[in-house]
Amino acid sequence: MRDGVHLQTELFQPKHDAPQPTILIRIPYGLSGFSTAAETLAERGYNVVIQACRGTGRSEGEFEPLVRERDDGLDTLAWIKQQAWYDGRLGTAGPSYLGYAQWAICDALPKISAMGIRVSSAEFRSVVFPNGAFHLGLWLSWIQLIVGLRAYPLRMSWRLASGGIERRSLKASMTLPLLDADKVATGAKVPFWKDLLESSAGNEAYWEAADHTHRLGPRTPPTSFVSGWYDFMITQLLRDYQTLVDAGHTPYLRVGPWVHVSREIQLEGLADTLAWMNAMLKGDRSGLRDKPVRLYIGGLDQWRDFEAYPPGIPDTQIWHLHPQNVLSQRPVKASPPDRYTYDPRKPTPSLGGAMFAFTGAGPVDQAKLESRNDVLVLTSEPLFSDITVIGQVTATIYARASLPEADIFVKLCDVDEKGVSINICDGIIRKTAADPAEPDDIWKLSLKLHPTAHCFRRDHRLRIIVASGAHPRYARNTGTSEPFGTTTRLVPVDIEIFHDPEHPSAVHLPVHEIER
Repeated sequence: MRDGVHLQTELFQPKHDAPQPTILIRIPYGLSGFSTAAETLAERGYNVVIQACRGTGRSEGEFEPLVRERDDGLDTLAWIKQQAWYDGRLGTAGPSYLGYAQWAICDALPKISAMGIRVSSAEFRSVVFPNGAFHLGLWLSWIQLIVGLRAYPLRMSWRLASGGIERRSLKASMTLPLLDADKVATGAKVPFWKDLLESSAGNEAYWEAADHTHRLGPRTPPTSFVSGWYDFMITQLLRDYQTLVDAGHTPYLRVGPWVHVSREIQLEGLADTLAWMNAMLKGDRSGLRDKPVRLYIGGLDQWRDFEAYPPGIPDTQIWHLHPQNVLSQRPVKASPPDRYTYDPRKPTPSLGGAMFAFTGAGPVDQAKLESRNDVLVLTSEPLFSDITVIGQVTATIYARASLPEADIFVKLCDVDEKGVSINICDGIIRKTAADPAEPDDIWKLSLKLHPTAHCFRRDHRLRIIVASGAHPRYARNTGTSEPFGTTTRLVPVDIEIFHDPEHPSAVHLPVHEIER
């Protein structure tokens, strides 16, 4: 690199000597688990360069998440261009952080290039701090992964499969102050954990330097996207997809019924990447489908192909929150608010959903959550016909809290004929003392739930869960105005949820008609 640091890099090549395109994959998890994918691509006629990011694997230097991928990526590109086997055609590929490393250099790729993005984002601020909340479970799990794969890879493999990561994350999430949670999660201080909690929260300059969304535009290489409806970065990936569509591109998009770490994302995503690279770098389009968008429709349990996402203009249905735990399209009437108390000492748990976890993510029976007295559960009558939702579900919630610090978490569920309630999508927002005052202290909160594609079948019911936490997925709202990384105080908060003509709380469903 430009500062003299050496990065561990491996090259896989086809056995024949004819000129071949190159694929670059930059990885923060060490290289041992990625040789199979590299060999698969090399066997199909690609030079494949895999590289351990700075401070990971056997690479020198200190790992600073999101900080060095631009400079190190550019230096690696310069090195590749000097090699005798480089023929001017270059692809980049990989999921999650590997996708972020691609976005960091997407504006510097050669004229003939292509990108394969999976479960990723061009920026991470909205991932780490969604609507002001802190994505605690993500980071507690991720620091275990980064530290463990380098220090004790065999032990880490067992933890991944046995739920050990999630158990340690839960234990660490209860630590006060949170600044010490890295020691509980990993057994040692993790330098970038302190930086994340102390330097990044509310720091515009920190996140501006790590934001690569401005690099996406008309000159971005042809891009293929793969994700899952229960991936915690699905919102950001679809934003990046739409940015390229707005810039005149026709990117390919595939979204399945998957979580971030689903095996299918690795296997089918690799097949999609290979087909995309063959088409864009070799001119062989035989592996591409006819329509650029392929979506899995939950409820129907079917794949459908479309020309674009979302597939046209939706018919928005508005479902209002009513008293007595009713969800209905009827107009609301005068009624007192519903009330519950959120106690951060016994935080409302997360249960399934679009989260970073090796066990427990995705669609899960919500009965255990719905039985708690710190959640509000509202349910519709059985549906007269199927309702197919494709796109961004939103919610407008009118709420008041006994403290200026509080979270509102909203979850949409599908309840079948037997009463089993399965989570479909959700969203969170955090209110603080710094927010503007509202009349009567009643907040009008607009939440975007994770995008989805799901058919609520006839005789099923819609259900909305309203809570003030989803722990340890999101850090507890402590009820104080103290920095969340250093505070040691926990204060309960009383919540009121309104549903009257002046405060019509509701969810908005983007409904589409699709052929059966």
